Amino acid sequence: MEAAPKRSTSVLAVVVIALISSVSLVFAGDIVHQDDVAPKKPGCDNNFVLVKVPTWIGDKEEEEFVGVGARFGPTLESKEKDADKSRIALADPPDCCRTPKNRLTGEIILVHRGNCSFTTKANVAEAAGASAILIINNRTELFKMVCEADEPDVDIGIPVVMLPQDAGESLKESLEKKSNVYVQLYSPKRPLVDVAEVFLWLMAVGTILCSSYWSAWSAREAAIEQDKLLKDASDEYLSMEPPHSSGVVEINTTSAIVFVVVASCFLVMLYKLMSYWFIEVLVVLFAIGGVEGLQTCLVALLSCFTLFEHAAKTFVKVPFLGAVSYLTLGVSPFCVTFAVVWAVYRRISFAWIGQDILGVALIITVIQIIQVPNLKVGTVLLSCAFLYDIFWVFVSKWMFHESVMIVVARGDKSGEDGIPMLLKIPRMFDPWGGYSIIGFGDIILPGLLVAFSLRYDWLSNKSLRAGYFLWTMIAYGLGLLTTYVALNLMDGHGQPALLYIVPFTLGTFITLGIKRGDLRHLWTRCEPDRICPHVRLQPSEQ
Repeated sequence: MEAAPKRSTSVLAVVVIALISSVSLVFAGDIVHQDDVAPKKPGCDNNFVLVKVPTWIGDKEEEEFVGVGARFGPTLESKEKDADKSRIALADPPDCCRTPKNRLTGEIILVHRGNCSFTTKANVAEAAGASAILIINNRTELFKMVCEADEPDVDIGIPVVMLPQDAGESLKESLEKKSNVYVQLYSPKRPLVDVAEVFLWLMAVGTILCSSYWSAWSAREAAIEQDKLLKDASDEYLSMEPPHSSGVVEINTTSAIVFVVVASCFLVMLYKLMSYWFIEVLVVLFAIGGVEGLQTCLVALLSCFTLFEHAAKTFVKVPFLGAVSYLTLGVSPFCVTFAVVWAVYRRISFAWIGQDILGVALIITVIQIIQVPNLKVGTVLLSCAFLYDIFWVFVSKWMFHESVMIVVARGDKSGEDGIPMLLKIPRMFDPWGGYSIIGFGDIILPGLLVAFSLRYDWLSNKSLRAGYFLWTMIAYGLGLLTTYVALNLMDGHGQPALLYIVPFTLGTFITLGIKRGDLRHLWTRCEPDRICPHVRLQPSEQ
């Protein structure tokens, strides 16, 4: 009889995918929020730039804050050595909506946001003799300052920078203690492409490549074994489809749709419950998944060597776990220790290496175990993921007044540098520092389709050029590359990677299927209509 996967198992599998892949986003650096309307006009057409604000109290150097420059005013120096060191003065009145009572002689004036427009504050400060104006935001984040829609041409001659609320209050507290506080304002230029983005691209592509070959190899070995078992069977028995390889779970169209619901619920839960303790829970869950993934990958890798072959095939019964190979028992302590050490020291500068190792191992294991059986399921899954990404990055701003996906990816309100379900690499040549990241969903979801393409090619004995894997893999690489181009064009704002990856991969696969006349087989079955998939077809049979 045909070995069809149970629906409950299929739905459970997609729940696992949804939980792991709920964050599907690529971004780099700090993110500043935009106004709904940002008209450009003469005197109000600057590009928004991040501004470094190092501070001194007397002669002692203190914290360095990050602000954002306004659409108006002169551009800032890009090098620290060219930026003037100026004293700060508190505005009186604090909002600087009318002429300050204190006399200014080139100081930088610190003012509160509100009660009048940004340009009004800047004009008042400039007329009072200030050399620049620092505006304290009313939230602990940055906000892009623009001109009013009905405002005439703007002519402001001093730099205008907004600081987050916590930074502004810190400066204000120092000034109220009668301290002499000095700052510099400069805006280093960010490189168009950072080496971190190149390595992250290679990591994502390499992860899908490895997991696809492992999945295809497992499927081919299972097919060869089945052919041996059926060699002398009856014709009726030969007509049946071989069962799927042990340990593999196939998802269906229903569970592909369930993905959107489950992933959305999990993402909202992350958004609403984001806090220090909730991140700790996620870290524990990620560490457990990472242990399982790392153990699975190491056992599979070491089993290929003759030295470990006997240990991989010798089993011992373990309470609650059943039969476990000696090789698995041997690598498990290392995997557990690795995950625990990462979890304990995850805040140190190079902890990202451990997070990426655990993440890659987990992704490879998920793609190897959970499979899409045909192009129809792959299309439904990626189409749902495509809409999911767009909604939670862009549309969610209208409902929650901020991008839910971006807030979750950054780990706002948690005191942590993002959630653990991400691959991350520090930006190496960016003066602003930070990390380039990619969500697990941007690798796992298209990776399921790419792995299916290689399984199909191998089981139908298609050459690399005549098959689908090579072109789907190239399409994924180009889609991810396009995401990084869009990221740089959008001033570092987070981008929904599946917005670009899905049209590239799915579009390429479907187009080739139509052109080659294979779409019916691809759409309805995971294998071609052949009995012995390991026997190469003759040219006349293809």
